[in-house]
Amino acid sequence: MPRKTIDITVPDLTGRRALVTGASDGIGLGLATRLAAAGAEVLLPVRNRRKGEAAVASIVQAVPGADVSLHALDLSSLASVAALGDTLREEGRPLHILINNAGVMTPPDRQTTTDGFELQFGTNHLGHFALVAHLLPLLRAGQARVTSQISIAANRNDINWEDLNWERSYDGMKAYSQSKIAFGLFGLELDRLSQAHGWGITSNLAHPGVAPTSLLAARPEVGRDTETGGRKLISALSARGILLGTVETAKLPALYAATAAEAQPGHLYGPSGLGHLGGPPADQKLYSRLRSTEEAQRIWRISEELTKVSFPTT
Repeated sequence: MPRKTIDITVPDLTGRRALVTGASDGIGLGLATRLAAAGAEVLLPVRNRRKGEAAVASIVQAVPGADVSLHALDLSSLASVAALGDTLREEGRPLHILINNAGVMTPPDRQTTTDGFELQFGTNHLGHFALVAHLLPLLRAGQARVTSQISIAANRNDINWEDLNWERSYDGMKAYSQSKIAFGLFGLELDRLSQAHGWGITSNLAHPGVAPTSLLAARPEVGRDTETGGRKLISALSARGILLGTVETAKLPALYAATAAEAQPGHLYGPSGLGHLGGPPADQKLYSRLRSTEEAQRIWRISEELTKVSFPTT
């Protein structure tokens, strides 16, 4: 039986400037393409310039006349994050949409970022934390909506507060969960602080459910030369329309969270099907691990210390 088409309507984004991390392939590329099709100017900050150029070509082919530009960004390097911030602040143009989508998942062996952090914690959370800090003046100028892409993995395991960098006993899946829990707490605290200090931005969360994205594919750069067995199963179920989403549907929760007038700050959006694995996007109950304001404040303080960036209090 053919899979039922799932989609959403994106409002006119003419005159809006959007930045999507991790947009060189997969969900991020799909998000950037849909934003460009709605009229937004789209910035693609990428680590691999060759893949970035291919992504730009893909967007322009799908959306003739698309306003899309390429920028350098390696979220695993705080210097690279700061450099992008410097470049965009020098341009001085407001940002209206920021989708923090990039991520790395379950390297088989512990790896570290340029700055010595466990790769998933450093890339998925700390890199984005620093990016938002560096871009805050532009986000405030654009009264931006910030959408941070977490994962259903944020609904299991915990933050390893005594060993955030997993130096004593590395577990790839638990470290991945930690990175997404920390990232989700950050996204919620960002909204609370914006309201408290009058920054004028809003922040919410999204997750893609489960789909055959590139996260679990062969990724030699993280020490995985072949796709995982889990991804093979995900691909098979997705192709048959069983429970799971597709790469096309997996982008919809973040697209909805970032653009829909109905999407609320401080909320989580994800697929509405069984187990929230696939289906149309909808508002979802916050995961238990994301409900503690105290833990959100704690990870915020630690993140400022580790990244050596800070947010204003006015």
